[in-house]
Amino acid sequence: MTNPPPANAVAESYEGQFGCTLMDLRKLMELRAAEAVAQISAHYGSVHELCARLKTSPIEGLSGNPADLEKRRHVFGKNVIPPKKPKTFLELVWEALQDVTLIILEIAAIISLVLSFYRPPGGDNEICGHIASNPEEEEEGETGWIEGAAILASVIIVVFVTAFNDWSKEKQFRGLQSRIELEQKFSIIRNGQLIQLPVAEIVVGDIAQVKYGDLLPADGVLLQGNDLKIDESSLTGESDHVKKSPEKDPMLLSGTHVMEGSGRMVVTAVGVNSQTGIIFTLLGVSEEEDDDKKKKAKTQDGVALEIQPLNSQEGIESEEKEKKVSRAPKKEKSVLQGKLTRLAVQIGKAGLIMSALTVIILILYFVVDNFVIQRRAWLPECTPVYIQYFVKFFIIGVTVLVVAVPEGLPLAVTISLAYSVKKMMKDNNLVRHLDACETMGNATAICSDKTGTLTMNRMTVVQAYIGDTHYRQVPEPDVLPPKTLELIVNGISINCAYTSKILPPEKEGGLPRQVGNKTECGLLGFVTDLNQDYQAVRNEVPEEKLFKVYTFNSVRKSMSTVIRKPEGGFRMYSKGASEIMLRKCDRILNKEGEIVPFKSKDRDNMVRNVIEPMASEGLRTIGIAYRDFDDTEPKWDNENEILTGLICIAVVGIEDPVRPEVPAAIAKCRRAGITVRMVTGDNVNTARAIATKCGILTPGDDFLCLEGKEFNRIIRNEKGQVEQEKLDKIWPRLRVLARSSPTDKHTLVKGIIDSTVGDQRQVVAVTGDGTNDGPALKKADVGFAMGIAGTDVAKEASDIILTDDNFTSIVKAVMWGRNVYDSISKFLQFQLTVNVVAVIVAFTGACITQDSPLKAVQMLWVNLIMDTFASLALATEPPTDSLLRRRPYGRDKPLISRTMMKNILGHAVYQLGMVFLLVFAGDKLFDIDSGRKAPLNSPPSQHYTIVFNTFVLMQLFNEINSRKIHGEKNVFAGIYRNAIFCSVVLGTFICQIMIVEVGGKPFSCTNLTMEQWMWCLFIGIGELLWGQIISAIPTKFLKFLKEAGRGSEISRGETEGMEEIDLAEMELRRGQILWVRGLNRIQTQIRVVKVFHGFREAIQKSRNLNSIHTFMTQPEYTADDELSQSFLDNQEENPASASKTGTSVLLLDGEAAPQDNTNNNAVDCHQVQIIASCSDGPLQSLETPV
Repeated sequence: MTNPPPANAVAESYEGQFGCTLMDLRKLMELRAAEAVAQISAHYGSVHELCARLKTSPIEGLSGNPADLEKRRHVFGKNVIPPKKPKTFLELVWEALQDVTLIILEIAAIISLVLSFYRPPGGDNEICGHIASNPEEEEEGETGWIEGAAILASVIIVVFVTAFNDWSKEKQFRGLQSRIELEQKFSIIRNGQLIQLPVAEIVVGDIAQVKYGDLLPADGVLLQGNDLKIDESSLTGESDHVKKSPEKDPMLLSGTHVMEGSGRMVVTAVGVNSQTGIIFTLLGVSEEEDDDKKKKAKTQDGVALEIQPLNSQEGIESEEKEKKVSRAPKKEKSVLQGKLTRLAVQIGKAGLIMSALTVIILILYFVVDNFVIQRRAWLPECTPVYIQYFVKFFIIGVTVLVVAVPEGLPLAVTISLAYSVKKMMKDNNLVRHLDACETMGNATAICSDKTGTLTMNRMTVVQAYIGDTHYRQVPEPDVLPPKTLELIVNGISINCAYTSKILPPEKEGGLPRQVGNKTECGLLGFVTDLNQDYQAVRNEVPEEKLFKVYTFNSVRKSMSTVIRKPEGGFRMYSKGASEIMLRKCDRILNKEGEIVPFKSKDRDNMVRNVIEPMASEGLRTIGIAYRDFDDTEPKWDNENEILTGLICIAVVGIEDPVRPEVPAAIAKCRRAGITVRMVTGDNVNTARAIATKCGILTPGDDFLCLEGKEFNRIIRNEKGQVEQEKLDKIWPRLRVLARSSPTDKHTLVKGIIDSTVGDQRQVVAVTGDGTNDGPALKKADVGFAMGIAGTDVAKEASDIILTDDNFTSIVKAVMWGRNVYDSISKFLQFQLTVNVVAVIVAFTGACITQDSPLKAVQMLWVNLIMDTFASLALATEPPTDSLLRRRPYGRDKPLISRTMMKNILGHAVYQLGMVFLLVFAGDKLFDIDSGRKAPLNSPPSQHYTIVFNTFVLMQLFNEINSRKIHGEKNVFAGIYRNAIFCSVVLGTFICQIMIVEVGGKPFSCTNLTMEQWMWCLFIGIGELLWGQIISAIPTKFLKFLKEAGRGSEISRGETEGMEEIDLAEMELRRGQILWVRGLNRIQTQIRVVKVFHGFREAIQKSRNLNSIHTFMTQPEYTADDELSQSFLDNQEENPASASKTGTSVLLLDGEAAPQDNTNNNAVDCHQVQIIASCSDGPLQSLETPV
């Protein structure tokens, strides 16, 4: 094979084959409106001539020949904007080295290393204090460098581990980005076929089909358009929509959004040559200038939260847009980030104080002991020895700080989020913004679309009203008058987007495939069911012959298409929401297909007898009508006059079945404390029927179903402004919002988020698929866009893309979000236990023995276990269904609950007890030499090796305890499902054996006997047994425990009586309930004789309420769940407040329920209901303190 010529030579030789050059096209695309039209006509003659020069057909498109496509890529470029160059591994290593504590350690280690090689001339060891003075003194003196070298080696390991984590994280994000880019496809005509082509494969000369909601992937010139309006604000900063037509303004630019209409364009510029690409280049996204941008994109923990989604979109911001973006308020920090930042600062301050105290005490102890008690003089030759001591003290202090500061937290968050994001992809959630994953765990409300999310989005016409007859099934074509049949077929075939089609099934016996708008596909299916061919009609009236198209939008709620009649004049076909269409009709076709008047009385009858019965069965009703213009041509821009005086042809009922898995998913949401609201454009009867089928509405509920108009009337004042107070009165009970516009959706979402009703701010998730859903998706805490039905604009505004458009995927996102939160809590519980123990051991050891029992290198190893391995093990726990059996934590719930604090302090007590026992009595217990007060550079002792080994093994077994944070007894539940956890624990254990047996001097370790190993293991395993004892103590008895890591928005009264999940208390309480119930029965029987007759009813009521059966058979909570079914509040602490507030039904976290409480929450029936039912009567005494 011969060598190919240089690329530019190839490009030049190819360029001659086309009738225009790359620069010609670039200059053309810089023109706008009339200038562009003049330039096209002057240089090319017409747009069709331009197509001829580019060797493409306006109707058939390119042939798709690979050689031709490659040629076009050579000449005009590829449709990709080169991505930013990733950081190299060495750059990441350099970044990791910038950590302040590591820099301090490096300096200290280097000083220690230098001093270990320095031998003072004639320095007398006896005069200078305790230095190794045994026969091996010289050999040991020569190995004094090992500690400094080991610290440096540890620092290098930590740096490389951090750099590797960052590198793999960046690799993951790039993989995610390329996945999102592959997801984006565009409608291209090739060889006469409309295909979905990945954006990167589009070339100059392609014919692209543009439609409502598209984000244009390349520059082009409009060939034919129907009512096309473009939002060019991303390029120009102008918010007004620009009308496009081949005659006035045919220029379509990449990165702009199609807000209305449809059309076809010929692609004229791609990639870096498109307007987006040119601006992208001007903005300096070449690799030399992107450093600042990268820094901007980083959050404090180094995670790039904004993942740019689309190749064609990466550079749409012009300089004006950049300014706008920088001025816009940032989305507030996610709940978890806020809590972690506060907690890290608190722990960091405490660690700094402890490390400073450790250094001061060590130095004072040394100075006082040497120069005051032993009255030594400071001799010049002893100075290096003393400095060596001081450096050793300083290293111990810095190591305490390293262990105390939880620098593993960002890593744990990153690993947990990255792991969750990867797994969520398999659950059909494509996460675009990382923090959305965690925010979803706190969601309290979901505002969901109906079509496609709750329903299958497979539309089928099942009923029809044609010529005064209501057909319960699709009628046979021969029963319809020929004229009516022809109008139905033409009205549907012509007045549907030509991109909507019905294709044969992929598999034999399968359902036909619906491509394009699903409602239109349902109508086209109706034509097919009538044994007619819609394609034949379209071939007769191709898209170019359509005279005028009024495309569907949220304001019109209808679509109309105007064609010229062969005999002269015009005919307009219309379709839309049945109530809206009927209001525009003044005539109707009867049984014979003749036109008869249609009065308001007839309209009311039709609504009552046809539309409402269809809607109550959950059918979407569509009206089909037409109008002839025979006399004079009207003013087509005057829509109000055009769309009146229509003739009604038919009303059809379209069924969109509820997805079979949705009712169960909504029941899970209810159980998890999440309110689901349906926001739909359908009429209220259809919406109510679907909501009932889904389980959003249940019989007997006191919930609201409103139409958009009614909703606006209630919440707005005379000036038309939304009043939050009015909105607050209805949103807690609102479950269905029908006939709603995107503005209504945004108003509802904003109102719920801004509301102060209830104890805490609502966290709202929203689903959307349309272009106009963008504002609501942006406003929501988490925006879900539909991956299949969603427009590019909706995807752009969203945080998560549902690749299967299914509501159950949202429930999975909730589960993953809660799992992230719990994973971080598990890691915190583990890390803080190690922090507390290591800091206290180092501090106490320094005060008492003038040395830390845990050496610097050993502490760095413990830190490595804590930070990297533990975060990997605990942050990758898979979620369980028990996560959906509790209420959302809320924005203000502390990261460290009282149960966790109990576990942290409880395990710290055990570990400190064991460590101090071994430090001060271990030498006697094991009959070995003491390691306390060992001279400088002395060899490692078995005594301190046992201390270190036991300490690490206790952490290892406590890691298993940390898998549960709500006091569950079985800490091994589901452990085999987490292979990462098992391998990390096993790997750490093997490394520990190697360190003790082979580590030697660098790790200050020496070999241990089998018996000593067994004792170390025994004490380590004791952690598991101790964990069982701790979990058996109910948290409510430990009043002194405080929470930590609270969020910023603490509202008044929210913390009162706030009791977190505590399963130990639950088990006690189950026994108590049975016991109390028996006792109360006896008391009640005694009192029934004594009390007034008037109280009999109350007593009977209290006995029923006290029934254990009532308590245990709550439908949502079964007694055998791993995460217990009722988290009971400690109302005994404050019975007075309970009696004042009436029936205080409690949430699972123990927080008072904000709104409705229709048997939805598990209740401590004994305490709450009795106090509430008769707070001042004799029954008060029935509350038996337990």
